[in-house]
Amino acid sequence: MEIESTSGMEGDVADYLSENYKPAGAEIHIQEISNGLKNIFYTWGKPEIIFNSHFDTVPPYLPPKKESNIIYGRGSCDAKGQLVVMSQACESLYKESFTNFGLLMTAGEEVGSYGAMKANDVIKGVKYCIVGEPTENKLIKASKGNINVDVIFHGRSCHSGYPEHGKNAISRMNSFINLLDRMFSDNSFPDDEILGSSTYNIGMLSSPNAHNVISEYVRMKIFFRTTFATHDMLIDEIKKNVDEDTEIIENFRHVPVKFETFPGFETGIVSYGTDAPSMPNLGKKVLYGPGSILDAHTSNEHIKIEDMEKAVDDLVKIYKCIIALK
Repeated sequence: MEIESTSGMEGDVADYLSENYKPAGAEIHIQEISNGLKNIFYTWGKPEIIFNSHFDTVPPYLPPKKESNIIYGRGSCDAKGQLVVMSQACESLYKESFTNFGLLMTAGEEVGSYGAMKANDVIKGVKYCIVGEPTENKLIKASKGNINVDVIFHGRSCHSGYPEHGKNAISRMNSFINLLDRMFSDNSFPDDEILGSSTYNIGMLSSPNAHNVISEYVRMKIFFRTTFATHDMLIDEIKKNVDEDTEIIENFRHVPVKFETFPGFETGIVSYGTDAPSMPNLGKKVLYGPGSILDAHTSNEHIKIEDMEKAVDDLVKIYKCIIALK
């Protein structure tokens, strides 16, 4: 956690891990990604079951600190803490003479899962992938999908003293946001029996006009959280309600996912995305981890050591539940 690994900068922590973490019995494989970053894949024998989480984090970087039994800082629960408990589970399994598993550490989960897509292309023969995210030590039954888009509003600039001679792109943006609010509140997008309602968030607005010039251009990003009921139809429905002066450019999308669960564990559902939908070739998916998503991406990100210790035991149990199915 002392090494900053904000998405796009995670190369340093990957280098540190590959040079300094060499667990007994494991082979280390470096997966080079086209953008110059890399995944790290530790294997014990020929993996049929892999543990996976990511070492990139969201900004801003928050240095780690420990208070009592709590670790604070960026990546504590999302997701460097996940990698720690998974590495401990792998070491425990090797001590018990299991040798058909691996630990996959991916880059880029927070910005489109480019590391997971690389792993999906090169790893073969995996039957189960246990994905680590903060789930409050619950096994997750399903997660929402997501769609990331840029929306661009075009107008016509003019002197702000004579707005009638222009076309205000900011006003067009306001109308579009009002449209979204109506569509998300009037059942244009149906609730899902498992995942509930779809939601959206707007960020990274840009309108570079001067204060005394009517804006001719606004750009913003929207992140839609989708369900099994809405994922395939949401963007098409929105496009039906905009004119030619509004562009909607899709950047990436991840489908909603149903996960495997096992008896004896508390279960739940989550509204966030993971690397799971970007790894369809890596078998059935399990989602589990210590910490709370409500603390991730915040200035108060933290994880309790006792929850990490429970997670190590639980991950070993999950592995053995999978083995028992074979």
